[in-house]
Amino acid sequence: MACQTQAVAQEAVPAEIALVGEWQLDMTPENPDDEAFAKMIIREVSDGSFTGIFYRDGVRIREGRINQQTGRLYGALVSGDNSGRYATSFYFEDGKLYGTTHAIERQFLSVWVGVRVER
Repeated sequence: MACQTQAVAQEAVPAEIALVGEWQLDMTPENPDDEAFAKMIIREVSDGSFTGIFYRDGVRIREGRINQQTGRLYGALVSGDNSGRYATSFYFEDGKLYGTTHAIERQFLSVWVGVRVER
C-alpha cells in the first residue's frame, strides 16, 4: 500500500501587501509572561528583495530576499550590530511572521513570532 501525501499550498499573497509595515517580534514565544520584543520595519518590497530595519532602530536590513515559488511567502535577510552578524529567515502565514535568527558570533539560534503593529 503506497502512502500518498498532498501538499496544500496557501493562496499566494502579494509580498508588498503581506510584508510592508512595522512588526513586533516576540523573541521568546514559548514564554507568554515576558516582554522580550524586537521589531522589524519593512519599508519596500521590489523585484524579489526588501529593505528596512531589523531588531532595533539603526540596524539596517541587508540582502533582504523573498521567495514565493511554493505558494508560501518566505523571506531572508542579513543584519548586524556591535555584537556581530545575524542571519534571519521567516515565513508568512495567517497574518503572522514565523522566523529564526542565527546570531553567528554569539553562537545561538533564536525562534520568534512577529505580529503586525497596527497604527
